[in-house]
Amino acid sequence: MAAPLLTLQDVHLTFGGTPLLEGAELLIHEGERIALVGRNGSGKSTLLKIAAGLVEADKGTPVMQSGTTTRYLPQEPDFSGYATTLEYVEAGLTEGDENYRALYLLGELGLDGTENPATLSGGEGRRVALARAIAPEPDILFLDEPTNHLDLPTIEWLERELQSMRSAFVLISHDRAFLERLTGATVWIDRGVTRRINVGFSGFESWRDKVLEEEETERHKLDRKIVREEHWLRYGVTARRKRNVRRLDGLHALRDTRRNLRQRTGSVDMQAAEAESSGKRVIEATEIAKSYDGRSVVSGFSVRINRGDRIGIVGPNGAGKTTLVKLLTGQIEPDSGSIKLGANLEMLTLDQKREQLDDTQSLKDVLTGGVGDMLMVGDQQRHVFSYMKDFLFTPEQAGTAVGKLSGGERARAMLARALAKPSNLLVLDEPTNDLDLDTLDLLQELIADYSGTVILVSHDRDFLDRTVTSTLSSEGDGNWQDYPGGYSDMLTQRGKRPENKPQGKSKSRKANKLGGTAKTRAKLSFNQQHALKTLPAEIDRLGTTIASLESVMADPKLFAKQPETFAKTVKELEATQQKLAEHEEKWLELELLREEIETGDAA
Repeated sequence: MAAPLLTLQDVHLTFGGTPLLEGAELLIHEGERIALVGRNGSGKSTLLKIAAGLVEADKGTPVMQSGTTTRYLPQEPDFSGYATTLEYVEAGLTEGDENYRALYLLGELGLDGTENPATLSGGEGRRVALARAIAPEPDILFLDEPTNHLDLPTIEWLERELQSMRSAFVLISHDRAFLERLTGATVWIDRGVTRRINVGFSGFESWRDKVLEEEETERHKLDRKIVREEHWLRYGVTARRKRNVRRLDGLHALRDTRRNLRQRTGSVDMQAAEAESSGKRVIEATEIAKSYDGRSVVSGFSVRINRGDRIGIVGPNGAGKTTLVKLLTGQIEPDSGSIKLGANLEMLTLDQKREQLDDTQSLKDVLTGGVGDMLMVGDQQRHVFSYMKDFLFTPEQAGTAVGKLSGGERARAMLARALAKPSNLLVLDEPTNDLDLDTLDLLQELIADYSGTVILVSHDRDFLDRTVTSTLSSEGDGNWQDYPGGYSDMLTQRGKRPENKPQGKSKSRKANKLGGTAKTRAKLSFNQQHALKTLPAEIDRLGTTIASLESVMADPKLFAKQPETFAKTVKELEATQQKLAEHEEKWLELELLREEIETGDAA
């Protein structure tokens, strides 16, 4: 293999006494497309800046082949000093670059180059910054969250543009579909070090889980060895003092090794405080319309949303997604048509701009309302430090002003405050911005398990596929269409197959149920009817068994005291979980088949 364009090895960096990077490395070869992944705060953006020469590490300097050109896309570009967007983009070009590309790319992104950078929206600013980074077609592109604030058409355009370029790039993103379509290698930052797999993001998560399982096994082995050595020193032969001293030194070394193991940061403990159930009918809109300045935003739209539905809303920026949400939730009145809201609604809204957070308030005051050290989470009183820990904040951050938190921390603070309030209708406007992939998984599970109703505005295709039961899509000129299933299902129903559809099963059962396809038959067989009736009880029984086995596994001393019981329980738990997954999959197939038969009969 040819020498890498850029070599970055043994990188060390400490912030405020806490090591952030401890031997990280990054190698980039010509034309290589790398996903750089890790939790919020793991050092992804910092490593990217070190590689781009924007931050100096305590140890480790990037070594670049002579003549290699690079460009860096920051999360928050600085437009100060530029009168127009074209001037800003052209400032990123150097001698030998094609000047026409600046105006060409701005045009492709819906801009004409005359816009004042100081007045740009978040999405417009991101497009201008992208044009500046991409225009020179550098040898290496460093892209930090390029899809933030972009709508779906622009994200898909960016995918095509990057795929057509000769540039190598390193990509940080929370958008799974974007990562899976574009990357061929993955670098994972975890506890200060990097691990690399020469497979794109589509193969990363299963590999990561295997690495963590192996780590846990090794940790158990180390714990057992320490216990054996301690037992020998206490009860073994006490003669041969010199040998004992050597063995004692060995025990001290084992203990030091165990003590210095950096534990993974815990997961966010994300639970929504739920209010009493709403009525079965949550929202019913009949022939609603809304126009602004003569432009139709919603035209003759009707929809009925029932309790438990999870509705995704998609469309380009400016299509009227926020207006539609405000109409459906009764925040604004339609010009014509009617909106009926169900009984006993407790609505909770999470906006994408985090405008509900006061940057001058401390994190503690944001969560408690500025009163004392306690807050109500649903109907339970919690100490603020305990609740902060659920969202991966330390007690030392309690007095930190919200404006000084990172984007990911602000997103978690917003979620922490919002989810403490009882609700039965969640309205989430771009909730995935700035969240790491692990937290996205938990938010996805929260939505799937939430017993109330969810209205979700998002440009994250994978997140929509995994969470929603139907998708409301802007079709232009104020027309909105309701499609069963997620984003990929919507494309299929439009007659457009999704490109490189991400693999993996959805964690939202309803989304799979509504979005799947099955061969319709005239009638269910006797065996199928019997299975459809009996499987729910069997699924419940398996769930109870799993809960019981997990409760046995929760004993932290089980492995040390009863290793045979531990191994047997692990084996039984894995088998039961596999059986549960098979039963659930079978039930979903049969239920979908039954629905299709009934729908066909009704037609």
